[in-house]
Amino acid sequence: MVFKNLRAIREDNDLRQSDIAKILNVSQNTYSQYETGVIALTADVLIKLADYYNVSIDYLLDRTDKK
Repeated sequence: MVFKNLRAIREDNDLRQSDIAKILNVSQNTYSQYETGVIALTADVLIKLADYYNVSIDYLLDRTDKK
């Protein structure tokens, strides 16, 4: 499953995949696979991303449009 909000919020913050990969302590390729849904997002990764962007996990998973 592709997560459009995950990619959009990264781009809205003028960040590259490699920037977020460093924050998560994963490779750029792994982060890319999170965005495209090749690798499932873990609870730990979702929490880190939600905290970093100050948004809800539901927003990151495209379950709501409210950040």
